[in-house]
Amino acid sequence: MRPWIVWSTGLLAYVVAVLDRTSLGVSGLDAANRFGASPSTLSTFVVLQVVVYAAAQVPAGLLLDRFGSRAMIAVGGLLMAGGQFALAATESLPSAMAARALLGLGDAFTFISVLRLVPYWFSERRIPLVNQLTGICGQFGQVLSALPFLAILLGRGWSAAYLSATALGVLAVVLVLALVRDTPAGRVPNLHSAGVRETLSSLNTVWLRPGTRLGFFIHMGTQFSVTVFALMWGVPYLTAAQGMSREAAGSMLVVSVAAAISAGIVIGIWTSRYPHRRARLVLGIIASNAAIWTAVLMLPGPAPVWLLVLLVVIISIGGPGSMVGFDFARTFNPGSILGTAQGIVNMGGFLASLLVMQAMGAVIGAAGGYSFDAFRWAWCVQYAVWAFTAGAILITRRKARRTIGEIEESRYLLEYFEQPRRED
Repeated sequence: MRPWIVWSTGLLAYVVAVLDRTSLGVSGLDAANRFGASPSTLSTFVVLQVVVYAAAQVPAGLLLDRFGSRAMIAVGGLLMAGGQFALAATESLPSAMAARALLGLGDAFTFISVLRLVPYWFSERRIPLVNQLTGICGQFGQVLSALPFLAILLGRGWSAAYLSATALGVLAVVLVLALVRDTPAGRVPNLHSAGVRETLSSLNTVWLRPGTRLGFFIHMGTQFSVTVFALMWGVPYLTAAQGMSREAAGSMLVVSVAAAISAGIVIGIWTSRYPHRRARLVLGIIASNAAIWTAVLMLPGPAPVWLLVLLVVIISIGGPGSMVGFDFARTFNPGSILGTAQGIVNMGGFLASLLVMQAMGAVIGAAGGYSFDAFRWAWCVQYAVWAFTAGAILITRRKARRTIGEIEESRYLLEYFEQPRRED
């Protein structure tokens, strides 16, 4: 029972992080009015958060390997609560951007720290499924932003909504400090303090492992479309270009979470039973994302609701699909540097997301604002990322397979020569 208590407490902190991360996605138009931001400025507003998040992944992984999950989750939660409190209080655009940067830094500490708990508290056979549950259950934070947060925003206003998110973040930190421990022994297993040269050498070693690079490209190709949709441009697209009400657009984010949960359970079971087919599954997810967006963007006018629901369902599968990248990082790296490897992998999807968000903001601004045609052209920037990552996955998959073959051959030879020989 104790492992589930530790994991669920860390998961609550991640749920709050996702709420904080996606809160601007449902309040984007309110932010534009409050801060007088143009589409390009508004995208920069969110991109700054993602830039900080992505840039902090490797330092966060190194700190995680040094200090452990409990400390990192607590510090991350305090940073995010501070960022949300600042947003509730300010009407200044520079101050608001600084607050989102602070939130991005805290967010960077949270997810990989919760994932780091899993190998220490669960058996090997349960790790892939619990990892999937971490990713998909964390998306309940998106439900919180789409329903109660949006309801408070519409009913009580900007400050009340962001103060409620602040209070929830403080509660999560208190529970983490009370209930979470890094390992069953209660201490961080790796307390070695490395110098700069050793740190850089370790980073290089982790990156050169083909499983780390494969995980990076998997995360990049599968996660960015749904992240861009939920974090920034989904609700404005559904309301301004597709003619939905804000309440209906918010409910689509709930559909996204339900689809991610269902897909995550299936993907977790699949990857546990068929680990050698993980990359093939990911390539199918990327292809399905590109296909459904093509079907929607080719229409001359707004899409029927059923097709938009199908769009949200299919791109949401990319969320649990990206968790396969962390599974590759885990299988190719020892536990002492797992935080660093997971940080590198987690950079992939968010690096792609920030590039796409910024590019979409520029396209929408150049096309004259929030119109159907502007959004249609803006979403097309996704195809470049899909093409790049599919090629990178195919290349690194071959290298990873060769590495696995070499490891298995070495183990066979070692076992063979260590067997006792009977004398003839």
